[in-house]
Order: sequence, then C-alpha cells, then structure tokens
Amino acid sequence: MDLRLPKLPKRRLPAAVAALALLAGAGTWTAAAASDDGPAVHRQDRIMRMTGAGGAKIDTSYFTAGDPSVKRPAVLIGHGFGASKDKLRAQAEDLAGQGYAVLTWSARGFGKSTGKIGLNDPKGEVADASHLIDWLAKRPEVQLDKKGDPRVGMTGASYGGAISLLTAGHDDRVDAIAPQITYWNLSDALFPNGVFKKLWAGLFINTGGGCERFEKQLCEMYNRVAVNGKPDEAARKLLTERSPQAVGDRIKVPALLVQGQTDSLFPLGQADATAKAIRGNHAPVSVDWIAGGHDGGNAETSRIEGRIGSWFDRYLKDDKSADTGPGFRVTRTGGMDSTNGSAQLRGASGDRYPGLESGLRDIPLSGREPQRVENPAGAAPPAISALPGAGGGGLDQLSSLGVGVSLDFPGQHAAFQSAPVGDDLRITGSPKVRVHVKSDSEDAVLFGKVYDVGPGGGQKVLPSQLVSPIRVEGAKAGKDVTLTLPAVDHDLQKGHRLRLVLASTDLGYASPAQPATYTVSVKSDLKVPTAPGVKTAATPLPAWVWWLPASGAVLAVLLLVTARRRTATPAPDPDLEEVPLSITDLSKRYAKSVDRYAVRDLSFSVEKGQVLGLLGPNGAGKTTTLRMLMGLIKPDAGEIRVFGQAIRPGAPVLSRVGAFVEGAGFLPHLSGRENLELYWKATGRPAEDARMDEALEIAGLGDALARAVRTYSQGMRQRLAIAQAMLGMPDLLILDEPTNGLDPPQIREMREVMIRYARGGRTVIVSSHLLAEVEQSCTHLVVMDRGRLIQAGPVAEIVGSGDTLLVGLADDVSEPMVDKVAALPGVASAVRADGGLLVRLDGTEAGSAARLLPELVRLELPVESMGPHRRLEDAFLTLIDGGNA
Repeated sequence: MDLRLPKLPKRRLPAAVAALALLAGAGTWTAAAASDDGPAVHRQDRIMRMTGAGGAKIDTSYFTAGDPSVKRPAVLIGHGFGASKDKLRAQAEDLAGQGYAVLTWSARGFGKSTGKIGLNDPKGEVADASHLIDWLAKRPEVQLDKKGDPRVGMTGASYGGAISLLTAGHDDRVDAIAPQITYWNLSDALFPNGVFKKLWAGLFINTGGGCERFEKQLCEMYNRVAVNGKPDEAARKLLTERSPQAVGDRIKVPALLVQGQTDSLFPLGQADATAKAIRGNHAPVSVDWIAGGHDGGNAETSRIEGRIGSWFDRYLKDDKSADTGPGFRVTRTGGMDSTNGSAQLRGASGDRYPGLESGLRDIPLSGREPQRVENPAGAAPPAISALPGAGGGGLDQLSSLGVGVSLDFPGQHAAFQSAPVGDDLRITGSPKVRVHVKSDSEDAVLFGKVYDVGPGGGQKVLPSQLVSPIRVEGAKAGKDVTLTLPAVDHDLQKGHRLRLVLASTDLGYASPAQPATYTVSVKSDLKVPTAPGVKTAATPLPAWVWWLPASGAVLAVLLLVTARRRTATPAPDPDLEEVPLSITDLSKRYAKSVDRYAVRDLSFSVEKGQVLGLLGPNGAGKTTTLRMLMGLIKPDAGEIRVFGQAIRPGAPVLSRVGAFVEGAGFLPHLSGRENLELYWKATGRPAEDARMDEALEIAGLGDALARAVRTYSQGMRQRLAIAQAMLGMPDLLILDEPTNGLDPPQIREMREVMIRYARGGRTVIVSSHLLAEVEQSCTHLVVMDRGRLIQAGPVAEIVGSGDTLLVGLADDVSEPMVDKVAALPGVASAVRADGGLLVRLDGTEAGSAARLLPELVRLELPVESMGPHRRLEDAFLTLIDGGNA
C-alpha cells in the first residue's frame, strides 16, 4: 500500500492556491511594550483570506521590534489543538524582542478563524501555513534568501508542532524547525499496533467543538472507528496521509525535537521516529525529553523557549556562537539546591541522540509457564494506567513520586517478574520482550507494561503511567510476537524488581466487547535499554558535601560562598529594620543584552503579617525578582533590603528567609522527618534552632512524617517542601508556585498553611498563576508585567480599582468595535470577557457608568446588562492589557 502523498512543488504551493487577500479594514497595530525598555514590540492583527480549500479566513498576529529598516529572520508559531493564537502571545513577543519577525495564527476552526478542522490537511492547514510564508516574503523587514523566499523557522507544540514538520516537508522555504510534544504518524498515535486509543480520540473531537466542526471525512472516520472499536484500513490511511511521516523524506532542515516523558497521547517513540527520519535526510537533529507532556508534569517552558531561541539564532541568524545544546537531553528530578533547598531538575545529556535501544541489558523473567488471561464481556471493568487529558492531576504525577496508583484486575492479566537487581539501573528507552499469545478468538488485544516493584513487593510503580497496546491477529492457532514496551527514563534502585504485566483491558483503549480467554507466556528475557552515553549533570554543590560529617559540610559551604563573594555589604538601614522586605529601583538585564530587561525599576515593600501575591504573565519578571531576593543572582541596579539588611549572596540576614522554589528535592528512601533533619544539618545551624515541631504542625503532615517520601502523594510532598522552607520559622517565607500539580482539596490545604504561617506576625510572599486562589489567600498584591510594576496594594483595592464594569452583550462584537469602545471619553481600556466586555473607566468626570451607557447605545452595541465586576482575574487581565497597550 502506497501511503505517500502526491509530490507537491518544493518551492511553494501553486499560485492559484497560494493567492492570499487581506480583508478590508482588518489590520490593526498595537504597541506591546514600553519604548524605554529598548525597542518596543508591535503587534499587527489581520484576518487573511485563503483561496482554495474552502477559502478560510485566518486570524493572524504579527510581531516586530526595533528598526524596521533592519532585515530579520521570521518565525511562525503554531498553537496546540483546541487553543488559538492568543496562547502564543508571550512567546511571540519574546522572540520579536530577540530580533525576529514573528507570525502567529489561529488554525482553521479555532479562535476567530473559519473553516473546518482538517487535522493538518495538506490542502487546508498546511497550505495555509505556506500562504503565511508568502505573506512574510513581502514584508520589507523580513530577510530574504531570494525573491519570494524568506528566512523562516517554525515552532509550536502538539498540533502546532505537527504543522511545523508538515510545512517543512511541503515547502522548502522553511529553514529550521523546533516542534514540541507532537506526532510523527497520527495513525500510530491514535491506533497504536491496531488498537483504538478511544479516550484521547474522544477528547480530540470534544476539544474541537464536536464532530460537525471537522471535515466530513474525518467525522465519518471517527464515528466508524468509535462504533466498531477497531481502526480500519481507510482510517489508518487517512490519518497517515495527514502526518509528517507522509513527507518524511522531504524534511531536510535542522530540527530541535522536544518530547514529553509524561505523555500517553504522543509518547517518546513518536519523536524517535521523527529523529531517525530527519537524521536520515542528513539534517542536524537534537532531541530533548522534558519532564512534562500531555498528561501533565513540568513543561519547562522557560528553558525550552530559551533553547528554541538559541536554535533559531544558530540556524536562522547564522550565529555560530549560539549554544544549541547537546544532541540529546533528558530531564531528571532529584537532589537539593544547597542555597535554598529547592528541587533540582537536572539534565542528563549525550553528544548524540541514542535512540530507544541503546545499551540493551537482558533481565531474566521468572514464571515463564503459560498464564490464563480473561477478557471480560464489554471489556469491563478496565485496568487503569493513565488518565488521558487530566493534565497536572494525571496519575503520572503520582508515579513520579514513587506512589503506585495503577490498577490491574485479578484474572485479567498475566505477570512475569525479575529477580532483584544488584545495582541501581537507569532505564532509558523502550524495553522489549518476546511473548507467545494464544486465544479462543481470532484476535487478541493485550496491554503491556513494566512495573518497578520495591523490596517485599508491597510498592509497585508504573513509570510515567504508560502502557503499550498490541493486537495479535490470527491468535487462535497461537503466535509469537515481539512487544515493544513504552519508552521511559526511569531509575530502578538496587534491590527492586521489574514486573512485566500483560493485561486484557485498559481504561484509555478499546478492547474487544466479546468475552475471550487468552493464554500468555514469555519467550525471551526482558531487554532493557540503558543509554550508557547519557550522563546526568552534577548538582550545584559536589555530591561529597552531602555525605561529609555535618561540620565538614558546613565548612565546605562556607568556603564556597566566601570564595565567590568577598565584597563589602552596605550598612543596615535602621528605618527599615522592622520592614520584612523593601525593594527599591531594582533592575536586571537579560544575559548578553544592554537594553532588554527582565526586571526594570521595580519598587515595593511588604509589611509584617501580610500574605503578598506576586502576579504577572509569563515573562513578567516574577521568578527573576524572587531569585534576586534570595541572593541567587545579582541585580544590575537598585537594592533589596530584608529587615534593613542589604541582600547579597551569603548575607547573614538570609537566615531569616525561607524559600520554596519549584518544589524541593528529597531522598525518596528516607522518611519525611529524616529528609528535613538532613537538610537542616547541611545548613550548619544548631538543631534546636530548626523549631521543627512548629513547622510541622503548620504544614499538617501528621503520621506521614515517619513514612518514606517515595510513598507520598503530590500534596504531601508539597507540604513537606513547605515545612522545609519553614524550618527555623523564618520571618519572611517565599513560595514560588506552591500549588503546582495539586488538586483542589490539596490547594485548599496549601492556602490554609500560608494563612496559618502569617498569623504569627510573619510575612509570606507567594507567586502563583491561580488568580482565584490568590484572591482567597493573599492580603496584598504586586502586579508585574515585562519587568515593571503595574500596581501594588491590598487585594480589595486592586480588584475594585479602575472602576471596572462588565458590559453584558447579546452577541459577540468585532475587534474594531471593541477598539471604538476603548476610544470613548472616560474609558481607559476595553477587553473581551466571557459574555461581553470588561470596561475600565479612567476616573475622570466623563468616566462613569451613567455616561458610558448612552455612548454604547449610540454605537449600537447589543447591551443586555452592565454592572461592576470585581473578580481578581478580570482586574488582572484589565491591568495587564493596559500595561501592554
């Protein structure tokens, strides 16, 4: 069967298809950054009409900065499925500030764009991307390789990552790509080994807005497969034709492939196939396995966006000094930061991507005799591994903490186990095993998985909650098959076992509805990849520091600190000795930049007993500010004083500061209390100063303190991390995203921890994206955007400040109409909100609801209601929009 697409012209799509027209009056320009922060970032919004393939109207935003006469490369950024171009604004503005012309767009069927969803149809979404490259080629500020051929790169996550790959295969004007957490073959992703991934497929349809929003043939295909519970040849062919694999031999550009370790939708094997194909075309390839994915985890957004920027610097700007990183990198969690006890997300790396079968090691399995497995009628109850689409609440988060949460029903699975391993074993790649399957039906469907089983067998963990399905056709006569198990990066500790499980059902997949009996046996050892060329980076302090006697460790830390910094500390300010935090004119430039700031002229103070929320969009400068506050990085200008003492690395006053930044790293085999005791010893302070019982009472861990940390839930581990930050009962407690990965009850518990801590007259600073949670737990707010202070004050004042009104509308209104409202006398800003517009009045005589209503009627807006709107989320969006305008 030939699954290749008809060969398209490599220069661009045919002119009749590529014709592109702007809708009259659809272009608007917006300044997106203050000019005194360096070159302003401008945004131009346009609706572009595509000719051919249904003539869809595509909503775009174009970002530029600096001298318009300077030619620069361009970057296209695609969004994830179910999202729109609005999600890409921060990344686009950042890249524009780095000297790129950046174009984002909403794909067909999403945002304000029209047309049917085609799952990256070559004649639809891929053609649209090529049209956008045509448009870039006509921009005077975009660098051209030759007429009609702009220097252009593409990036995006998931759906947007696939369009990067596909466009590079269809249009050879693309010069570099950086796709993230995406697929190589959508058929293989949704129908792995002939088994229907029903929950993820259903989420696709639901997220797209229902079957009728898709192209007719896609809707018919989904309905057919969902009813039958089994993909047919036509379905596989349709999805393959819309996958990067169909044009794999034409993707010949430098590619940075970012894939998630916690991803049951597009697992690591998809990036593996992509890497092999592009490398086979003799193009540079680097692979990066992040700690997150479609099932949740840490997306490492800042690091990845920085690496993408460097990748484009090298291959679009021809900057040979740009550090594009190693050929392969995988994120591993573990270890402590000696300065603040925060978690270490350490990178293991190798010069070349090793693939999924490097350094195979044979692990014998016991119990090879045939085992009976029942497939129950209706395939119920199903075994449970992942919870597709659950995001940060997915079961993968628990497995990463050493908590076994998977479920296999008795009689519905076979299990084969290894002996305890004699040494620690790092599995990096896809294990394989040969099995024999016999069924009393023609086909058998099985789900393979490998557990990490602790000593005594009481604790078993399914790494990343991943399973490999397989359909064995012709199983009635018995058949030998090779099962490729999920690709993972997992540390198997000495004394642990590997357990191979073959189950007849799984919650995320369709199993045969008819009851059946399978007989399963293993025919080979379990072949486990170890990737010997991949080495984990060292922690900031040498490992020997942690294992020396306490006095030696303290001496080592002091030597390191004093050797680094011998500068004089400014004299204390007696007027501020009772003020927990005072920040004055604080500035920090981006690395290697003279005019771009992460933080600029920031000033605010915090009083005793306050719980201060530090808010701002990605890139606002929150984390940079906190790192300067903790003495981890040095400001370029301004000063920070804690109780009147100037902050410097190693400053004595930092002993009055406790910090929680991105979680804490714990030794999993030790109990919670043992971990805290070990951390406190490493600080060198007397044991009685820890005030451990007080910290633990506030954290509310109870009897869990005596258990090994590997048995903790995410919420328990977060509370233990907070307890670690509270050791010594510091007067100032800093919490950076303390509720990441927690479910609603755990978030409520964390809120109570913060409030209890501040009750004693101490001060808490919390940085968070959960605005509703901040509104309930914080007394005061500092709102930042692009490194600057937007507003500071009590929560009640900020929520109600600016006389924000919600204008309810019967119908949606156009963007030009929103601009007209924003231009009315007395109106400071107007932005879209659910059900209408958020209008912020400017406080002048003209700025009143009584005067606004007649003006809205004059503009013929379909006003249904109008009243004050006091949610923090809306006030925040209004403030940020005003700061960006």
